Amino acid sequence: MPRAPSEVKASKKSAFSCEACRRRKLKCAGERPRCSRCVARDDECVYALAPTLSYTTKLERRVQELEKALEESKPHLSQSTPTTSQNGPSLPAGSTGLAANGPIVSQSDTSFFKAFAADTATPDPAKSPSSEVDSRKERLVRNAWQQRSLELFAETPEPFQYILTNHWTWIQPLFNFIYRPAFTRDMQVMGPYYSHALMNAVLAHSVRWCSQDSKIESLLGPYDNGKIFSRHARTLLFEDLQHGPGRIPTVQTALLLSAQECAAGNRTQAWLYSGLAFRLIEDIGINVDSERYASATNLTEEDTEVRIRLFWSCYFWDGLISLYLGRSPTIQQTILSPPHILLDDSAEHEIWIPHGVKLPPGVTYPVTTKSHATSCFMQMCKLSIILHQILHYMYDPKHNYTRSEREACVYKQGSELRQWWEDLPDHLKLDPAAVPALSPPSHIVTMNCLFHTFRILLYRAVLFEPQLLAESAIPQTNHLKECIISATSITILFDLFRRTFGETRVVLSLAYSLYTAASIFLVQLQANPSDQQVWQRLKFCTQALDRVRVSAPVLNTPLESLAGQIARLGGEENTSHVSKPDVQGGRSDVVGLDSSRHVPDEEAVDEALWRELVDLGFPEIEVDPNIFDMLPNMEPMSANLRQLDDLQ
Repeated sequence: MPRAPSEVKASKKSAFSCEACRRRKLKCAGERPRCSRCVARDDECVYALAPTLSYTTKLERRVQELEKALEESKPHLSQSTPTTSQNGPSLPAGSTGLAANGPIVSQSDTSFFKAFAADTATPDPAKSPSSEVDSRKERLVRNAWQQRSLELFAETPEPFQYILTNHWTWIQPLFNFIYRPAFTRDMQVMGPYYSHALMNAVLAHSVRWCSQDSKIESLLGPYDNGKIFSRHARTLLFEDLQHGPGRIPTVQTALLLSAQECAAGNRTQAWLYSGLAFRLIEDIGINVDSERYASATNLTEEDTEVRIRLFWSCYFWDGLISLYLGRSPTIQQTILSPPHILLDDSAEHEIWIPHGVKLPPGVTYPVTTKSHATSCFMQMCKLSIILHQILHYMYDPKHNYTRSEREACVYKQGSELRQWWEDLPDHLKLDPAAVPALSPPSHIVTMNCLFHTFRILLYRAVLFEPQLLAESAIPQTNHLKECIISATSITILFDLFRRTFGETRVVLSLAYSLYTAASIFLVQLQANPSDQQVWQRLKFCTQALDRVRVSAPVLNTPLESLAGQIARLGGEENTSHVSKPDVQGGRSDVVGLDSSRHVPDEEAVDEALWRELVDLGFPEIEVDPNIFDMLPNMEPMSANLRQLDDLQ
C-alpha cells in the first residue's frame, strides 16, 4: 500500500548533519556554528564531517547569485514605501477582540464569547516612519532570499519536488495562496505555516497539469496517478478542523481544494470549500488589518505579511469562483480590510523559468526573464475590486437595481478599468497589436486576459438591455466595439501563450477568458452569419477549449452551450472538432484527467492551422447597424460556466 506524501520521508540523511542530530536521527538544518535543534536543547553542536569541494563550490556560487540579486534589489528597497498602518477611523467598539492565544477574532456585542462590559478602547494606529517600514521590508526580503537558498539543499524527493515546482511556477504568482518562505521553512521543522493537509492539497491541485510529463509519470503510479493526494487532503483537512481553532494552513488547504474541485466541475464541493475558507479568515480575523493589533497579539512582521497576502488571495478567488458559478461574492472590502501593500517583493525580481515546458528546437526562453510576481498580484487585486462591483451591480439577481444605478456602474467601472490600464506598469502591459515573439510569464498573460474579460462582462450586460442602452451616456456602438476589441485581444494573447508554453499549463481563468471572447463572436455571427473571419476566431476558441477541458472538465458545459448556439446558426461544420464529453452522474474525478483521452503534446500542434485561423492584426472594427436591431431578440450567453439547464 503506497504511503501518502504526509507519511513519505526522504531516507537519505544529510552528510553535513551535526553529531547530536545524527545520533537522534533528526533533520538537521545545518546552521553554523550551532544548529537550531542544538540551540533549543542547549546541546553541544559538533560537525564531524568537512564539506566536500563540490559542495563548497556550489555554496559559493549560490552566495554570489544571492549577493547579486540583493544588490539589484537595493534601489527598490531604498524607495519610500507607504506604511501598512494608515490613519483612519478607529474600529467600532466590540467589532474585534484579541484571543488568548494571539489571533484576532471577530466578535460583536451579541457574541457568547464576549462580555458586554468588556470593551477595550481600540488604539488609533499611528503612521509608521518610512525608515521603520524600510527596515521591516529589508528584513522580510532578506529572510525570503535566505529561505530560497535553503530550498536548494532541501531533501524533497520526487515526484513531490517536481509538482511543488509546478505550483510555484504556474499557480503561485497569480493567486498567492501560500507565502512561500514561511511554508518551505516550516515544511522542514513542522512549523505553524505547514500542515500535511496543505502539502497534499498543493500536490493534488498541481498534479493534473504535470501528471503526463514523462519525468514523473512513472513515479506517480504508487500514488494512484496522483488521486491519493486529494483523498488525503480532504481527510486531513477535516481532522485539522476537529482539533481546535482554525489555522492559516487550513484556510489555504480549503482554497486549493476549492480551486481543484471547480476545475473538475464539482460545483457544490468547490463552493463549499471556498465558503469554508472565507468563514475561517473571518474567524481568525484575517479580514481585519492586522497592523492595528500587531503589538497586542505578538504578531511578527512575517505573520502580518502572511495575513495580508491571504486576505487578498481569498478576495480574488471569491470574485473568480462567483463568476465561474454564477453566485454572489462573499468577502467585502471595507475600511478595516488589510491594505494593498506587500513589503516582501523578493518574488518580483526572481528569474522565471517555464517549468516542465519543452520549447521547440532552436527556441530558448530568455534566462533573464523576471517574474514580476509581486506587482502582478497587487494589480490583480485592484482588478478584482472592479470585478466585485461588476458582479454585484450587473449580474446579481438578488438585487433589483434601478436603471440609473446600473448605468452609473457601467460609467464608473468603465472609468476604473481605463484608469487601471493607464496605471499598469509597462512590464505588465501587453499590447495585442504588438505582441512579443515569446510570451512573458504566464501570470502576466492571464492578468491581461482577465482585464479584457472584465471589460466584456461590463459592456456585454448593457448590450442586451435596450432600456439601459437608451439611458447610457456612451453611444451603444462604443459598448460593442469595446467587447469586440477585448474578445480579439484575448484570442491574440491566448495564441501567444499557446505558441510559447503549449496548452497543458492553461489555468481555468485563462480558459474562462477564451469562453467569454467566444460569446462576443457569437453575437457578431448572429447579426452576420457570413462573416468568415469571425467564424475562424470562434473556431479558434472552441478548438482550444476542447483541448483544455482534458484538465478542466468544468468546460464540458460551456462547450455544449457553444455548440448548441453554433448549430442554430447553421455552423455545425465549425464544431465537428469538438468531441462529445463522457457525461456520467455523480462526482467528477477530482484529478481532472481522463487517461483514456490523448493529451496532445506541444509539438503535435498544427502550427499552419493555427496561423490560418488566427489573424494577429487588429481589424478595423466596423459594427453592422443591423446588429442593434437584432440584439433584443438574441439569446445572451451565460456569464458563468453553470448554465440554467444544470439547475433542472
